Amino acid sequence: MNAASHGFGVLETAGPVVVWVVVLTLVFLECALIIGLFLPGDSMLITAGIVLATHTTGGQQAWALSVGAMIAAIAGNQVGYVIGHRTGAKLVARRDGKYLNTANLHRVNGMLDRHGFWAVLVSRWIPWVRTLCPLVAGAAKMDHTKYTIASTLGAIVWAPVLLLLGFYCGTFLHRISWLMPVVIGVMVAVLVIGTILGIRHYYQEMAKPAEEVEVDEVEHEL
Repeated sequence: MNAASHGFGVLETAGPVVVWVVVLTLVFLECALIIGLFLPGDSMLITAGIVLATHTTGGQQAWALSVGAMIAAIAGNQVGYVIGHRTGAKLVARRDGKYLNTANLHRVNGMLDRHGFWAVLVSRWIPWVRTLCPLVAGAAKMDHTKYTIASTLGAIVWAPVLLLLGFYCGTFLHRISWLMPVVIGVMVAVLVIGTILGIRHYYQEMAKPAEEVEVDEVEHEL
């Protein structure tokens, strides 16, 4: 048991600075750029919360990072919207792409057209839609004020809920000396492997033939 604890000591004592950098970077990328389609954002937030539970200042760090992650998500949403808006009505998909394909872009376009505000709000909890929504909303000329309010409310709920869920689960696990290192080790390993595979899949997707997809202007008022 002691050997296991020492073996995972590096993971348990990872500096909050490292956690902050990883969380803010991945949250921003997932909300702003296409590469975010392939990054494990949800599991990353939960893992960060669990890791912070091992620190003496974990409570303050978790709440502060929740605010930071919200800001990163809001900023990412705005960058994604601007990119889509400047691209115009024609977006570039990938033929036979897993996520960045014509069907998914039209699906998100249809959601925004039918449900507008609520589609943006709910999309926060659907990984691939979370990344495509800002891009499509900008290209479809969705009202920027409504989009900003909906995406901001979504970010306010999404990041803190997952990060604090991880933190409070971590405080419980921390009471079981042998279990905490194992859980952190497994989750960090899954996160690292998922990120590496995600980046690989991103380059594979981008290597596929490009095709233009024209999106319809969003007219939904709510």
